[in-house]
Amino acid sequence: MTHSAAENPLAVAERFVAARFPRAAIAIVAGSTARGDRTASSDIDLLLIGDDLFDDDRQSEASTHDFHGEVLEVFAYAHSGFEEWARRGIDQHRPVIVHMLIEGTAIRDDGGLAGLRSTWRPVLDAGPVLNDAESRFRRYVITDVLDDLRDATDPLERRVEASLLFERIAELMLLDAGRWIAAGKWLPRRLRALDPARAERLSAPLLANDFDLFAARVDEELERAGGRVQGGFVR
Repeated sequence: MTHSAAENPLAVAERFVAARFPRAAIAIVAGSTARGDRTASSDIDLLLIGDDLFDDDRQSEASTHDFHGEVLEVFAYAHSGFEEWARRGIDQHRPVIVHMLIEGTAIRDDGGLAGLRSTWRPVLDAGPVLNDAESRFRRYVITDVLDDLRDATDPLERRVEASLLFERIAELMLLDAGRWIAAGKWLPRRLRALDPARAERLSAPLLANDFDLFAARVDEELERAGGRVQGGFVR
């Protein structure tokens, strides 16, 4: 979708909330719209919280809407639903809706937003905890995929293995440093924010299709995080 220069996405979001979720107590615009770096195809990410949001006993809803020339990705929660899904995100080291809560721009607030942010900001700031069992499991998976990449001869198989390996090692690098992981475009962004030099050293051979050198760079990061895990591993 292409946006015109005259569009005001925050105003569109406010009209959307009034029309579709009028009982929302808190409404927060997040993502590129809140940061001010939208592209031609950007949608509007919207977090809604309120105990009267739904007419039934639902506690959460994720939905996509077309409204006034915009696409809105809506994450709506009763307070208990937000607590449940926020905890899941924390446990999975990818707290998307907590980032939305803390970093987004509020367009509606019944007075409860400050309390929510004071509860969740310390959790977000503390970062994830990678325990030994999870570290060993992640290193076991990386060891296995790394060996598969080195053994592969089919060009397509090598590319697929390398792409998977980048995701797995990037997540381990972030978690080992106490940083939250992410999916899609946010994974390399988080990796560059952690350490631009290490991100470049890892990604340059991948972008050049030099899979042998890429495997060597993955090995370096694997050693830095604790080394290979293979024989004797119990899962």
